[in-house]
Amino acid sequence: MSIPSSFAYARAGSVEEALRILASDDGAKVIAGGQSLLPLMKLRLASAETLVDIGRLGELKGISKLEDGRLSIGALTTYAELMDSPAIHYGVFRDALPSIGDVQVRNRGTVGGAVAHADPASDLPAALLALGAELVLQSASGTRTVPADGFFEGPFQTGARHDELLTPVILPAPRDNAGSAYVSLEQPASGYALVGVAAVLILGAGDVVEYAGIGITGVSEHPYRASEVEAALVGTNASADVIASAAANAVAGRPVNSDIHANGEYRAAMAVVYTRRAIAAALARLA
Repeated sequence: MSIPSSFAYARAGSVEEALRILASDDGAKVIAGGQSLLPLMKLRLASAETLVDIGRLGELKGISKLEDGRLSIGALTTYAELMDSPAIHYGVFRDALPSIGDVQVRNRGTVGGAVAHADPASDLPAALLALGAELVLQSASGTRTVPADGFFEGPFQTGARHDELLTPVILPAPRDNAGSAYVSLEQPASGYALVGVAAVLILGAGDVVEYAGIGITGVSEHPYRASEVEAALVGTNASADVIASAAANAVAGRPVNSDIHANGEYRAAMAVVYTRRAIAAALARLA
């Protein structure tokens, strides 16, 4: 039986209380759904001096539409709740969410937890990167909004400061001329992505690509936007040849993971294949 190291426990009654604890305790870690941190603590791969439980803070739950049409996703919104929301308009979520974990994980795991935990093989960050989502980070000293692109810095490492709490995730307003998709090659036992690719395409006049967002997970040390792929698509008609040429840049300039599940050469090859498939699937939803 695996038993975590000892820790103190504090259930925050408000966001402000949680932020006060984080500001005063360098050894504190936040827990919400508990689907990621607790298993690591049981295996003693992670530890905390204090667990700050924010799981019952209603102010961090729910999905709302902003005045400009964007969607605000509360950090404590679960995968299951996201599936049953206006955000399901995005094909990338319709593809990615049903295969995350199992029923229990989808009912307990939270959007904010997935983003803040920054597992290098997590599905949701790839979708947020492709969509160009924004993340709102709050601390006792103020609030700042950062793009998802650049937030993921390494395995389980993000650009959030220790005293900051992810509050909502902001998604762009749905558009009729946008198509999105997510495809992944999963490790059969765990369901984690060996390669996962999210693609978002917006077409302009003459069916020319005016925006391309490609988020890739499972391949490198953290989820990332494949900017070289995006640049090769924008301004084109995204023909089959263009897609194949663009997808060839899926791992350009990136270190590629190699482990017992797949070596780097295989992952790199599959990243190209699945990037091509994701782009084609996103375009098919615009047909």
